[in-house]
Amino acid sequence: MKKENNHFGSPLEAILYPALLVILMWVIFWAERVSGYDLVRFGLRPQVWGSWKGVLFMPLLHAPNDFSHIVNNSFPIFLLFATLIYYYREIAFKVFFISWLVTGLGVWVFATGSAYHIGMSGVIYALFGFLFISGFFRHYRPLQAISLFVVLMYGSMVWGIFPQKAAVSWEGHLSGLFIGIMLAILYRKRGPQGPKYQYEIEQELGIEPPDLEGIYHARVAAIEAQRLAMEEHFRQQTEGYQVVYHIRPKTPEQPTEEGKPPGDSAIE
Repeated sequence: MKKENNHFGSPLEAILYPALLVILMWVIFWAERVSGYDLVRFGLRPQVWGSWKGVLFMPLLHAPNDFSHIVNNSFPIFLLFATLIYYYREIAFKVFFISWLVTGLGVWVFATGSAYHIGMSGVIYALFGFLFISGFFRHYRPLQAISLFVVLMYGSMVWGIFPQKAAVSWEGHLSGLFIGIMLAILYRKRGPQGPKYQYEIEQELGIEPPDLEGIYHARVAAIEAQRLAMEEHFRQQTEGYQVVYHIRPKTPEQPTEEGKPPGDSAIE
């Protein structure tokens, strides 16, 4: 018998928090675009000590002159963040904020060059990696279906971890994907789990499972002992008795004087 005790998150939370994040991204984008104030300098420059604040602000900043940058990041972060909150409510915000911070640190340590790194794509790659890998660690069909859904929707993102365009932070993509996979491994025992069989629960509680084979052999032995006891009782009851069979052959009946068989009578 299987027992299942998984509680997903609230649909309201799954919509509200990603929506607020996307709104914040667009407010910052329009504020920079309208004011003309250069917020890119709050981004992340690799291996520059004065650029540590970029670890915090990098995901919120997008190129003010490129609508495609923020548009391409808005729907994926909304969908992946919403999926994370709904299906992994217990660990969703830990995974999200660790992805946010450690992805930035990875870019700061391993990226090269003097360009500023901005954009939410590193966090998107982290959530993609987490949702994709985490479903395979949990023998639970809804989460396995989410893994397949994510890879069907964004499987082509994997090419973004390779250097292709100078203006694309492939280091951020690679760092995010790596962090997401590591978090999936780290939290594989946390959050929703597949339904467990009764014997698995008993093993975790230290309850020894019944010895079904031993029970079977004990019952067979008991039945055999009962049969032998009955045979012995019958033998004792019949001991000292002698059965004698008398067989008398059947003699044919003699015919009457008239030559008629006995029992025949004439009716006048």
